[in-house]
Amino acid sequence: MTSIDAYADEPDLAALAGLLADRTRAAFCLALLDGRAWTAAELARLAGVAPSTATSHLNRLVAGGLFAEERNGRHRYVRLADPDIAEMIEALAARAPRRTRPVRSLTAARRRRDLAFARICFDHLAGSLAVAITDAMTAEGLLSWDYGPALTADGATWLRELGITDEPAGPAPARAHVRTCVDWSEQRLHLAGGLGAAVFRHAVEESWLVRTGDTRVVRLTDAGRASIRLHLRLDLPDAPLAPGRGTLTAPASTAGTDPSGAPHGG
Repeated sequence: MTSIDAYADEPDLAALAGLLADRTRAAFCLALLDGRAWTAAELARLAGVAPSTATSHLNRLVAGGLFAEERNGRHRYVRLADPDIAEMIEALAARAPRRTRPVRSLTAARRRRDLAFARICFDHLAGSLAVAITDAMTAEGLLSWDYGPALTADGATWLRELGITDEPAGPAPARAHVRTCVDWSEQRLHLAGGLGAAVFRHAVEESWLVRTGDTRVVRLTDAGRASIRLHLRLDLPDAPLAPGRGTLTAPASTAGTDPSGAPHGG
């Protein structure tokens, strides 16, 4: 074999970075963290660009493997390709420099606060509420961080007692059972992976959390607040904390087991 016949595959990180190196495409990626399928027209309105421009950007994101497309008659829908893509985008957002944007109304300020408190990250919960739940599960001995995030025997019992199925039905799961995701608003870890998705799905089914319109924001109900206090011994404030003003805390027994100090992430 001559040198001209030799080939070696290597990651093209620059190509991936190029897909995100545009504010319109980046806005699309952040919007699709809500887990829904969007049309090109909806994303065009969101980003304030022409439909043809949105379509061009979407073609690149689909071809690059970040988005998957679905067609229903004449309509084309796009969504994030898989949960790993969502966790990658959330992690990149956590490490991205902050851009100062003016908050021009009380509604906008409330939306920003609510987004930081509890939001959807594709198929699991993110925000300060998600971080607090992860801390509380650790404090209650439901999660172990000795060799990375793992569900303990007590954790498995806790899930069964609540009626939570922690793995999707069907063949062997195609994603990690327990993993974490770096929360961009808290700069700490929250629960993700199959377990994070199962806990979030159960909370929605039990109406502990409800979606707020077509946004990523989810609202913690009174029933949800009471259930979290009952099952995790976690007392939550009556109103969400303002971004940057602190984080929710789990019981004092978390000392020394704070997940944010563990060398693991999603």
